[in-house]
Amino acid sequence: MAGSGAGFNGANESLAKQYFKVLVVVSAYWAVSLSMVFLNKYLLNGDSLQLDAPMFVTWFQCLVTVIICVILRIAALQMPTYVSFPSVAINISISLQVLPLSLVFVGMIMFNNLCLQYVGVAFYNVGRSLTTVFNVVFSFVILGQKTSLSALACCGIIVGGFFLGIDQEKESVDISYKGVVCGVLASCCVALNAIFTKRVLPVVDNSVWLLTYYNNINASFLFLPLILMNGEVGTLISFPYIGFASFWAAMNLSGVLGISIAYVSGLQIQVTSPLTHNISGTAKACVQTVIACVFFQQSKSYLWWTSNFMSLGGSLGYTRVKQLEMKQQHEEKKKDSNI
Repeated sequence: MAGSGAGFNGANESLAKQYFKVLVVVSAYWAVSLSMVFLNKYLLNGDSLQLDAPMFVTWFQCLVTVIICVILRIAALQMPTYVSFPSVAINISISLQVLPLSLVFVGMIMFNNLCLQYVGVAFYNVGRSLTTVFNVVFSFVILGQKTSLSALACCGIIVGGFFLGIDQEKESVDISYKGVVCGVLASCCVALNAIFTKRVLPVVDNSVWLLTYYNNINASFLFLPLILMNGEVGTLISFPYIGFASFWAAMNLSGVLGISIAYVSGLQIQVTSPLTHNISGTAKACVQTVIACVFFQQSKSYLWWTSNFMSLGGSLGYTRVKQLEMKQQHEEKKKDSNI
């Protein structure tokens, strides 16, 4: 009896450690994601900063990511027992093969930051809510994959929430249609990025870190002409805080958060599941919207909140429908293999 009691206590302790690990990872994901959104909003359109250089901010974040990858590689060489990171020796052939993905990646982070610059944090989630819809469209057009009626119904809810959100946002503030268009383009690029990533991963031996490295190297060069075309060199020269350590600390932190969100997102999926990751992301988006409304002292209508819950609920419903469909397909394959 004593032995069984000890085993029971051990199982409880092991379960408690597992729950604690999940709590720490989910908390880290929320902290990094929320910090990144609000810090980027400050850098892109902060009232106190008044810096109109979105291409430069995004370029610098890519540069920080490349530097962090190099540091991690050095750490892996010095402490291979504790740190693992692939070689960062630049291969021009690989860089060129990754380039199509990098073009989509640049569009994704550029339009994402432009959307955040032109719209409020509270509306940000609705502005970028069409990613799931574009996933369905591109999966059919590019991959030839059909979508069930249940999943299409969820997409319909998302689209309804999107247009209701635009209608209600212009009732409370002067909505930036430029920001809305950037949000739609960001959603489009996010969907394309997922498809291109699957195709390009074998080029880098399926290493997500190596793909991140090459993507950001390419992006660091691709953003340079965009900085020039957007007239940001003059903006930076006349920027009053260009020599302030606090400004560069915020810029470096935004770069660190940019690479950190990719890591903690993968970690959250690893310790939970893709569905739980999406639920966590949806809950985080709700909290983010509430924090933004309180912080920026914005009062929203009932229909405005309805549009948010439609967009988030539709995305969550779509994830659940796809999970059930995958489970059903797996069970059918098992039955066929047993016949």
